[in-house]
Amino acid sequence: MRILSPEAGDVDLVERYAYPPDRAWMRANMVASLDGAAQRDERSGGLGCPADQHLFLLLRGLADVVVVGAGTVRAEGYGPVRPSEGWEGVRDGRAPVPPLAVVSRTLDLDFDAPIFTEAASPTIVLTTATSDPARLEAARERADVIVAGRDSLDFTAAVKELEARGHRRLLCEGGPGVLAQVVAAGLLDELCLTISPLLLAGHPTRILNGPPVPVPPELTLAHALEDENFLFLRYTRSR
Repeated sequence: MRILSPEAGDVDLVERYAYPPDRAWMRANMVASLDGAAQRDERSGGLGCPADQHLFLLLRGLADVVVVGAGTVRAEGYGPVRPSEGWEGVRDGRAPVPPLAVVSRTLDLDFDAPIFTEAASPTIVLTTATSDPARLEAARERADVIVAGRDSLDFTAAVKELEARGHRRLLCEGGPGVLAQVVAAGLLDELCLTISPLLLAGHPTRILNGPPVPVPPELTLAHALEDENFLFLRYTRSR
């Protein structure tokens, strides 16, 4: 056992969280309390802090696309991704903002909401072949639709379609159900996990909410950062 950070000092977050330059990469960004809760009052935002919000925005700025479940869009009140301070230096000639890729099997989405009508980069919808035809037509009027899988989303096929559109630096913001499917499909390359210094008890959702993974992936700690008693952990998976 050893101490991780014997010396205090600021770090270059852009350097620490840079994507690998030579391959597609799926990163997830999640937050949890000390006792494993992924939500407070049914929202993950209730667990964060200013430093966590800063990292949240930076990771978006580094990404080509942000994958998120429809339930999280509704619960967290998602709007379109908007440019943040400092992004000019990390976008590397790409569009000013990454698009959202919303996962929805039922297409129970408000296609007149700002997330669709005000998006600087057109929102993408990931859905299945058995989604309601009328809802699918409405989605295609407002979004770039990717159909992958019949009754449930085929994440492997969906990610290949995203990569074909040039989105190689992927960021998954959950929720727990979506992240569980990403992990089960063997697609997760990196987990950025903020540990909030709170104890909530109760029976809240964890950062993964799904059936047990038959062969749990083993991740390696890439770094551990601290700010105001919050820990910012970055784990990567060997391929």
